[in-house]
Amino acid sequence: MSTLAGPLRVLVVDDEPAILRFLRPSLATQGYIVSEAKDGKSALEAIHRKSADVMVLDLGLPDTDGLDIIRELRESGENLPIIVLSGRESEGVKVKALDLGADDYVTKPFGIDELLARIRAAQRHRLQQQGEKAIFRSGDLKVDLVRRIVTVRDQEVKFSPREYDILRLLVAHAGKVLTHRFLLREVWGGDVDVQYLRIYIRALRQKIELDPERPVHILTETGVGYRLRVQD
Repeated sequence: MSTLAGPLRVLVVDDEPAILRFLRPSLATQGYIVSEAKDGKSALEAIHRKSADVMVLDLGLPDTDGLDIIRELRESGENLPIIVLSGRESEGVKVKALDLGADDYVTKPFGIDELLARIRAAQRHRLQQQGEKAIFRSGDLKVDLVRRIVTVRDQEVKFSPREYDILRLLVAHAGKVLTHRFLLREVWGGDVDVQYLRIYIRALRQKIELDPERPVHILTETGVGYRLRVQD
């Protein structure tokens, strides 16, 4: 499944207990799923498992320099957004981190609002690189892919993680027919009855369609799958 579906998963790589205690609830209250790594080895293992959408990285780790982590990830082709969060204020270190492939650099001490803004900016940049727009609009439907906020007729609508996963896939392929098999594989891993998909599509229509019995957004392609209609 695309790493852009569902709540944003933030991997915090830092060995300072005070920083972890501060970031864990601060990021969680924004709807992010937070995981932690206290050394470079654990961080790389988490990245290789594809268990993060963005990494907040301290450079002073007990087993390696954070700059080496940036270098290793970028040389391997990993394009995960990396935001350095470090006490090192040297301009030379900042330049090196950015040249190695970090997306941004925040110096400790820092404000949580600034860090959240940097995370959103990194996600917008990554979406642009992948040829996607940060904001999807179709008729009265608006999906902010960075903030993971969905509004219908100017009212915010809440979704379960699974519902959002499906909507996010439809948005990513707006205008194209997504087969039942594709959706089941991407969202559930494939070994699930198609009836589960129908139940979630019905729930999505209840939330975004003015008349769920006559949908104008999520259209059924009989016997094939579903398509998110692109409207002016």
